[in-house]
Amino acid sequence: MKGKGKLSRKIAWTTLCFGLAIGLSGCRHKPQLAPLPPVLTPVALEDIPEPQNLPMVEAPPEKLPPVPVSTEAGKPKRRKKQPPKIVMPPEPAPETQVASAAGGVLSSDTAVGALTAGGETNPQTKQEAEDLIASIDKRLNALPAQKVEEQKAQVSKVRNFWKDAQDALKSGDAEGAKTLATKAKLLLDDLEK
Repeated sequence: MKGKGKLSRKIAWTTLCFGLAIGLSGCRHKPQLAPLPPVLTPVALEDIPEPQNLPMVEAPPEKLPPVPVSTEAGKPKRRKKQPPKIVMPPEPAPETQVASAAGGVLSSDTAVGALTAGGETNPQTKQEAEDLIASIDKRLNALPAQKVEEQKAQVSKVRNFWKDAQDALKSGDAEGAKTLATKAKLLLDDLEK
């Protein structure tokens, strides 16, 4: 029975508080103003003369800040150079023969032109690729363990490009190695930001 009394008291207090809140909030209706009666007779407008001796008041000089000027307004915006896209060559197809206009049979190499895996590489390109691969290796090893853990996917991509660049360099493709190493470097730059 004691629990029922507390419940009824709570309901009574809640009802009382709710009623007071509604009563104190007032009426939300817009007051209706009585319309003014229409003016039926014309009213003469009077001219008010301006006073003759008005004191001249000068505005105090204000010190305004200089007008802001953009320093980059006249400079053209530079765009980041996109690294060249690497397209992996398809697996070499078995050699086919093409008939020439002279009636002879030519191999596909002579019909299209001989395809090479890079041919003679420039020693400077090879050195640049080696240096880039070495710098990426140092930077990867210098990354904090926490950063490596947080950015596992990005670090994995960098390592894959780095490994592919090493493999390309070993196979004699210095241009490909340099391109792959550049991709790894750009990803690593983004990772270190």
